[in-house]
Amino acid sequence: MKGPAVLLRENAGAMEAELEGAVVLVTGAARNIGREIALTCARAGAAVVVNAKSSAAEAEAVAAEIIAGGGRAIAVLADVGDPADVARLVDATVARFGRLDVLVNNAALRDEAPFAEMTLARWHAVLRSVLDGAFLCSQAALPHLRAGGRGAIVNIGGLTAHTGARNRAHVIAAKAGLAGLTRALAHDLSGDAITVNCVVPGLIRTERAGAEPSHRADRVTLTGRHGEPSDVASAVRWLAGPGARYITGQTIHVNGGIYLG
Repeated sequence: MKGPAVLLRENAGAMEAELEGAVVLVTGAARNIGREIALTCARAGAAVVVNAKSSAAEAEAVAAEIIAGGGRAIAVLADVGDPADVARLVDATVARFGRLDVLVNNAALRDEAPFAEMTLARWHAVLRSVLDGAFLCSQAALPHLRAGGRGAIVNIGGLTAHTGARNRAHVIAAKAGLAGLTRALAHDLSGDAITVNCVVPGLIRTERAGAEPSHRADRVTLTGRHGEPSDVASAVRWLAGPGARYITGQTIHVNGGIYLG
């Protein structure tokens, strides 16, 4: 009979490789949260497709880091708002790894503008990246998620979609729509054994151009610190794995309690 210590070691080993054999596609994975999601899923045993729109060198570096660590990965440039690009992205995934089990819709544009000055083009650019991208990628991935029997879609939301903020009407509308899409797809895809959830990062330390956004400057978390990309990636890894198969249609906040403050 195995003792408690042996069982704990075996369980820990299983948790470390809970995505073994799975193929994960992460959009917008060249840097920050997307990059960490890609690396974290690879450490859990998944083959990873690192997508970026134009940051070729950074996407290739993420894939190279995964391969250097003994994992499997490719980098694929594609605009998630372009149907032809999305089809090519999914085709490249299946051509290289033979399947697709998990889609992480992370690609987004960061932008701020006063509503009175916001152009329709600026509005559409954000919705195209966030909401159209999630729609197109989810639809293109669907046949493969169905076939694998372990399908999961994880959408990366935004805190201000739930709290509101100045100068972010386009971002807030897009991310709020993503939370709604999550609930809709949870219903539509339940018969295919595909789970669909949304992870909402709070104040996460990321590299960004320009000044700190106004909605972050005066906020304090209950934990007393800003989060790291790894905090978000851990939630995504869990939702993508076998331990979360009874969870679908949920919006999970990773924010140090700031949504309560």
